[in-house]
Amino acid sequence: MKSRKTTSLLVLALVLIMALLLSACSNNIKPETNHDNTNNSENSNYPMILDNYGRTVTINSKPQKALTLGPNCTELFVALGLRDYITGTSLANHSRGPLPEYEKQYADMPQLNYGSATREAVITSGADFIYGIDWEFGESGLDIDELESYGITVYMNSAMTLEEQYQEILDIGKIFGIEDVAQNYVADQKARIQAVQDKIQGLDAPTVLVYDSGSNGVFTCSGSNFESLLISLAGGKNIFYDLTEKQWITVSYEEVIARNPDIILIHDYDTPSVEEKIAEIKANDILSQLECVKNERFAVISLESVLPGNRMAYTVESLAKEFFPDVFID
Repeated sequence: MKSRKTTSLLVLALVLIMALLLSACSNNIKPETNHDNTNNSENSNYPMILDNYGRTVTINSKPQKALTLGPNCTELFVALGLRDYITGTSLANHSRGPLPEYEKQYADMPQLNYGSATREAVITSGADFIYGIDWEFGESGLDIDELESYGITVYMNSAMTLEEQYQEILDIGKIFGIEDVAQNYVADQKARIQAVQDKIQGLDAPTVLVYDSGSNGVFTCSGSNFESLLISLAGGKNIFYDLTEKQWITVSYEEVIARNPDIILIHDYDTPSVEEKIAEIKANDILSQLECVKNERFAVISLESVLPGNRMAYTVESLAKEFFPDVFID
C-alpha cells in the first residue's frame, strides 16, 4: 500500500516539474508575430509620394536593385551605407575615383556603362530604381516614362541649390528607410560648410574662371550651375556668375580676358589630362595674356566633386584652401 502511495506521489511530482519546465520555456519563446509586426511597421511607410523637381514619384516598396547613374549619385549611395543596393553605375569617364574613405567599397562596383547609360543596358539590368543625374535623361538620353513602364522608378538628381541637394539626400533616406542616417549626413555637411564660411568671413573674393575644356572658346559653368554656388561658398566668385540661362556655356577667349580672373579652376576627369589643359591654356595666344596664367594661378578639382551629391562640404573645403592658401595651412 505504501509502495503504491509512494509511486503516485513520485508521478505527481514529475508531472508538476514537467509543467513548470514547459511554462518556463514558453515564457522565453518570442512570438513569431514579432517579426511580422516589424515587417508590417516597415511596409506601412509605403506607398510614399515624393516631389522630384515637379515630377511625382511614387515608391510602392523599398527598392532592391538600384542603378546610380553618375559618379556623384554612386558615391552618395555609398556614403549613406546603400552600397549593397547598387546593381549598376554609369559615367565613370567623368570620375577620378572615389574619396579615399570609400575606396574599398568600389573594389567590385558593378558598371552598367563606362560613359552614359544606354536604353538597352538599363532596361535589361533587372533594376527597380534609378537615382541618376539629369544629364542621363531627356531627348538624347533615357525616357523616364518608358523606364517606368518597365517597372523602374526614377528619382532624378538635378539640384541647383544646397537645400535642393539636402532634400534629395533626405528623400533617398526615406525611400530606403534610413532617415536618421540621411539627417545626420545633412547636418554634418551644413556644419562643415559653415565652419569654412566662418573662417573666410570678411576676406576679398578671388574671381574664378572654370575651365572644363577649350576649343573655339572656353566651355565653362554659368551662374546657375551648382559649381558656381560651391565656388561662392568657398569664398570665390565665378566670373560668369551673371549668365544664368544655361548651366553650361561656351564663352569667347576675349570675354575671358575682359573679365580677367584671378584663378583658373580646371576640371579633372577622363581626357584630356589637367597637364594637357594647362598646356593648351599657355599656348593660347589670348589666354596666355592673363596675369593668372603668367603667375600659374591654377587650381584643380575633379569634375564629380562639383556635381550635386555627397561632396558639397569636401569641395567647399578644398576650394577654400586653393583660394586662400595663407588661411588654410595644413
